[in-house]
Amino acid sequence: MAPAPHGKSALEDLPVPVKLKLAGLWASLMFCYIYGDYFGLYQPGILQDMLQGKMGPLGPTTQGVLLGTSVLMAVPSVMVFLSLVMKPALGRTVNMILGLLYALIMAVSMPGAWTFYLFLGVIEIILSLLIVWYAWKWPRVSG
Repeated sequence: MAPAPHGKSALEDLPVPVKLKLAGLWASLMFCYIYGDYFGLYQPGILQDMLQGKMGPLGPTTQGVLLGTSVLMAVPSVMVFLSLVMKPALGRTVNMILGLLYALIMAVSMPGAWTFYLFLGVIEIILSLLIVWYAWKWPRVSG
């Protein structure tokens, strides 16, 4: 290793295993989801609709709608852990499928959205596609 310029020692840069990259991407994706939903509450009329039992384009707030949205948000949350513990072949497949699915869900939900949501949505699509990319490029065992 060549010495660092000006007498400074070089910083160590260890390779990050793909499982950690995937878990980190899912965690980042969840933070964007949470902030997007939270900031969305500040849009005029949203809280009034909530108090009247309406859930935007999903219609009336029912147990079924809340269960469906809970499942939709639980999957990426659980993927943080599952990306770390699944066997590589299964993890690769599940991450690619769910990454594509969540990129598609985000793309479908963006038309007509406020600028903050579009900003976070683009980041979420990029993160979802990075999940697909890292899973697709999962390193193979040599030999």
